[in-house]
Amino acid sequence: MDDLQKELDLSNRDPNNLNRHCQTAFEDVLGEPDGSHSPDCVWRISSMCFKGGKACCYTILTGICGIFIALYWGCEFACISFEQIWCTTPCIRVFGIYLGCMQKFFGTCVSCCLAPICETAGLCFSNISVKNG
Repeated sequence: MDDLQKELDLSNRDPNNLNRHCQTAFEDVLGEPDGSHSPDCVWRISSMCFKGGKACCYTILTGICGIFIALYWGCEFACISFEQIWCTTPCIRVFGIYLGCMQKFFGTCVSCCLAPICETAGLCFSNISVKNG
């Protein structure tokens, strides 16, 4: 358990800025432009209500759902990893092996049949010259 706690940074929980778009501080959500100010006491109380309501609701939701959602996403990414490691990558490797053989076969056919025709046509047309008169 000590290794797990060492890996977690409990102060910076989004070190890769995955959820930068979800900034929800009071100042990020509400702002009164010049000429449209509510009384200072309303603004202060609104800020306290916003922050308290958000913290309480977030705490309750993460307490009830967070562990189960984390378990779900852990299982989801485990299934994706399993599928990629045990199914997709070997399938791509087999596909590459078969196509490699096909590439050699068709490459040989093209070299034997089409290359002489193209070379001959090239030699025939190489003697043509165009003059602007």
